[in-house]
Amino acid sequence: MSTIKPSFDRAYQDFLRDIKIQVVQSRIEAARAVNRSLIRLYWSLGQLIVERQEALGWGKAVVERLSADLKAEFPQITGFSPRNLWLIKQFYEAYAEAPEFLKQLVAEIPWGHNILIMQRIKDEAARHYYLEATARLGWTRNVLLNQIKAGAYEVSQQDKSHNFSTTLPEYLAEQAEETLKSQYSLEFLGLTQAVHEQELERNLIARLKDFGSSVLIMLNC
Repeated sequence: MSTIKPSFDRAYQDFLRDIKIQVVQSRIEAARAVNRSLIRLYWSLGQLIVERQEALGWGKAVVERLSADLKAEFPQITGFSPRNLWLIKQFYEAYAEAPEFLKQLVAEIPWGHNILIMQRIKDEAARHYYLEATARLGWTRNVLLNQIKAGAYEVSQQDKSHNFSTTLPEYLAEQAEETLKSQYSLEFLGLTQAVHEQELERNLIARLKDFGSSVLIMLNC
């Protein structure tokens, strides 16, 4: 019977640790890529709705009709409910005049986090604080909510020292897990379970092409 030498075991544990780090990093990158594309899609859709309403004098009914048409075209995606389309419109309006760095930050956090910040935080500086903290520290939605309730932004103004420069891998891994399991993210890609990064990319590209063409056709009808 063969025995494992201690030196081999140590080398293998180091090898396994490196592989695990690569897997976690890959999941984080995949989650962020999917999330950025979804948020940018929502931004573009909100912009289209606002611009067409203003240019053509469309009322609130257009959102209800658009929701019905999109759900008929993409029945597997729940992100096109009337409520979410209104949130998408509000999301664009909330940041349309914001500085560019804020527009970039919103694409770095999940949709549910964006809704929470948009609805609960109105001050631009405070929004910046929570967007940056969530993006850098990988706060889950519950952690973000608790930080808002605790007045983390106000506390930060009294104590300028904070740990934004510290990246915690376990937090980021948790954030990646949460994003990959997000109903909006997976349904947007037409997926119902965990997939490989390449499959995520293929589904993402296909969805963006199909969805972009469909939305433009519907809004031009």
